[in-house]
Amino acid sequence: MTGRRLRFALCGLVLLTVLYAAACTTTGDDDPDEGRGTPKTAAVPPSGLGGLGPASPPAASSSPPPAPAGWWKPAVGVTWQWQLTGTLDTSVAADVYDVDAVTTSAADVARLKAAGRRVICYVNAGAHEDFRADAGNFPESVRGKGLEGWPGEKWLDIRRWDTLEPLLAARFKMCKDKGFDAVEPDNVDGYANNSGFPLTAEDQLTFNRRVADLAHGLGLAVGLKNDVEQAEALAPAFDFAVNEECAHYDECDTLKVFIAAGKPVFHVEYDVDTAKFCPKTTALRFSSMKKKEDLDAWRQTC
Repeated sequence: MTGRRLRFALCGLVLLTVLYAAACTTTGDDDPDEGRGTPKTAAVPPSGLGGLGPASPPAASSSPPPAPAGWWKPAVGVTWQWQLTGTLDTSVAADVYDVDAVTTSAADVARLKAAGRRVICYVNAGAHEDFRADAGNFPESVRGKGLEGWPGEKWLDIRRWDTLEPLLAARFKMCKDKGFDAVEPDNVDGYANNSGFPLTAEDQLTFNRRVADLAHGLGLAVGLKNDVEQAEALAPAFDFAVNEECAHYDECDTLKVFIAAGKPVFHVEYDVDTAKFCPKTTALRFSSMKKKEDLDAWRQTC
């Protein structure tokens, strides 16, 4: 917050040949504006200018502002399970579960957390899905080309934060209300795909950081999904990474920035045998496993 400032002015008035001295004081009071949250790059919260009026002198001492609410900080090396289809299997011995925001109930989340698990909420942040209940809330103007291999999904114009922010905020709040610890925003690499919009790398960085801030503002941890090309720039804004097939595409080294920062990399391969990728990703301290592409309950860990 900004301190209060007192502004003083001395006024003199001469009447005829008699000098008459008078002092007058004007004051201005800056009311602190707490705001909705502090951007990650800001050194101090913003302040607003309040109305003019009598001001009291600043206190001799003041208490520091309360620290912002924290969120879960997963550790490097924790085990995980990623299941987005089929009946949820809560018996898998994993520290962390990554499950769908909509099909997973609050009771499912509570059951997992009662067993000592942390739970990540899968949310599609960068693409429109025509099968979701809120699909009609996304105007046609922000829907681009379809995602190759994913019927019913279209890339979003991530430059339109004015439109997307309230829609994503509602999804993230649903995760929070169900008791999730974190969100996994999917499809945050539209700039590197044929989205139908002239998206740039800078557009993507801006959007992804906004998504991270949105999650943190609700007290949720947030993971960077794929977008390995921008991992170094985005690692400070995210709490973990979720990656598909970095071994297959020879990209795993790019994600070491997360491990170096004490943040886990939750990694899966679909077509590569564990005997081929596990030695490397284990040495990198990734949390790796092999999954089927439909992401049912089956898993094979390193």
